[in-house]
Amino acid sequence: MISFETAIAKVLEQTEDYGSELISLQSACGRILAETIVADRDFPPFDRATKDGIALKFNKDIDADTAFKIAGIAQAGSPQLTLVDDSTCIEVMTGAMVPKNADTVVMYEHTRKEEDSFVITKSIKKGQNIHDKASDTSTGDELLSIGTEITTAEIGVLATVGKSKVLVKKLPKVAVIATGNELVDIVEIPLPHQIRKSNTYTLNALLQNESIIADSYQLTDEPIVLRNKIEELLEQYDVLVLSGGVSKGKFDYLPSTYDGLGVQKIFHKVLQRPGKPFWFGKHRLHNTLVFSFPGNPVSTFVNYHVYFKPWLNKTLGVTTPQIAVFLSESIVNDTDLTRLVGVEISWDDGKLLASKIATTGSGDLLSLVRINGFIKLNPKEHLEVDSLVPFIPVKRIL
Repeated sequence: MISFETAIAKVLEQTEDYGSELISLQSACGRILAETIVADRDFPPFDRATKDGIALKFNKDIDADTAFKIAGIAQAGSPQLTLVDDSTCIEVMTGAMVPKNADTVVMYEHTRKEEDSFVITKSIKKGQNIHDKASDTSTGDELLSIGTEITTAEIGVLATVGKSKVLVKKLPKVAVIATGNELVDIVEIPLPHQIRKSNTYTLNALLQNESIIADSYQLTDEPIVLRNKIEELLEQYDVLVLSGGVSKGKFDYLPSTYDGLGVQKIFHKVLQRPGKPFWFGKHRLHNTLVFSFPGNPVSTFVNYHVYFKPWLNKTLGVTTPQIAVFLSESIVNDTDLTRLVGVEISWDDGKLLASKIATTGSGDLLSLVRINGFIKLNPKEHLEVDSLVPFIPVKRIL
């Protein structure tokens, strides 16, 4: 059995490079960039009016009651007009090219219309209400770097530079596998000795948050069934994520199954609660990683966030944020295990406060509904109110 910190280190040593793929911009949100994005033109590409009003040539003698005769109208999306006389103005709409020879835009609210002229009603400054050409960025400047997560903001940038297709980090092909004779499908009415399967649905939903669409399988606790199917899946997938079958029960056949199939055990059992029986390994030939979590729902849920998600982040070149919160109550860990305790997060005078959620144990699926994440308590650690502790989020806390 190994320590919590050693287990995490060993998992993170097994990061892989699955290459890259070209996908449509519409499918890119949530993915990780695998190319550097540069500006294909200046931004903005021209001097751009930021207000509806009139464009004119500034001079220091302009004051309230100075009149400018209207010489035209510049609409957004129209070619640039030219101001040929300093005593005239051209009406401009927001987003339009500022006319050649004009250097100032006066919003309509600071003018008065008189027949075919506009009269200035407020003092003005040279260059006002103009978004200067290339003031944001110039042609060839780097806009987005490799490893950037594509959010809605990045989508807009990619569209602006004409990236209808974008190169992203390729995601691993994942199979989610539930084991156990007691499991039945969610549409079935369980017999007294049965339960509906939930871990596969939870894991699939978590993976979908990472843009991974996994395939699901359910296997009975029979050595020949486990061996034949897992042997097949090891050839087809980059990662297997399993729940159940790795504890000390007489029907927990997975460790011996892995050994017989050439899956190298990196570790089995971690000094932590929940999730202690976690088995982790790698197939010698196919390089398929095996995350084999204990079957209790909370154990599976915790181990996914503690191990799989940081592994995926590092594989994709993404930094896993390190978050700490303050305790709203004292907590004592008298065990020799690292404890991962479900907490609810609240704000108090600018601080994130963690309050422990009552639970009946690692089978208490309903407790997961009430938590925002888990705090990490070291072995034999006694913490007082307001102590700062590591926090692993599982839901939004803002």
